Amino acid sequence: MESSSIERALATAEAQVAAGHSLSGSGFWAAVATVKTDGELVDRYADRIAAIDQTAFAQWALLTVPKGVGTSLAFLGTGAGLGLVGASYSLDGLLAVVSFYLGFGGLLVSTHALAHLIVGQILGIRFTRWFVASLARPQPGVKIDYASYLHVSASRRAWMHASGALVTKIIPFALIGGAVAAGLPTWAVLGLVVIGTAMIITDVLWSTTSSDWMKYRREMRFAQTS
Repeated sequence: MESSSIERALATAEAQVAAGHSLSGSGFWAAVATVKTDGELVDRYADRIAAIDQTAFAQWALLTVPKGVGTSLAFLGTGAGLGLVGASYSLDGLLAVVSFYLGFGGLLVSTHALAHLIVGQILGIRFTRWFVASLARPQPGVKIDYASYLHVSASRRAWMHASGALVTKIIPFALIGGAVAAGLPTWAVLGLVVIGTAMIITDVLWSTTSSDWMKYRREMRFAQTS
């Protein structure tokens, strides 16, 4: 895509989001892909791309909160999850299992986007807000600042995307020892293995063509050609 085509795509995208429409059909993401291949283009267009992306985000996100608020809630959720896991040590029978698995679920929900945020910030990527995309996708996410995203290397972008998926897959297996120490029944301990394995299989079959691993693979392709 030539500079003139990038300009046309961005102008079309700006007009569409200003009118309250989506980016569909504007050529915006094709222009972004071209910009990623050239540092000079990044310098020229990063801020403009980020502004378009942020406007589009404000229109499609169901709920957003400031980054500080969302981060605090994520850490509170993580603490609550750990607390419920810890509480299972002093409970017996089904109550122990329920407390442990509620904590496990809380950790899955709270740590995924938190991993993106922490790893991304370490790698030089900034974030703007936390969000819930839709009722069909209630998993909280954290919105990148696209200008900072474009200015870091493709490999850094790739590992930021991978971080959330990796943490989510580690948690079930990391909690197996805790489940045994809490005296949970064998079926409850094996449940963590089954859930963790199912999540890995789901990633292999689905997330490599969408979601985090798709984005990881996309950015690694840019890394290999730069």
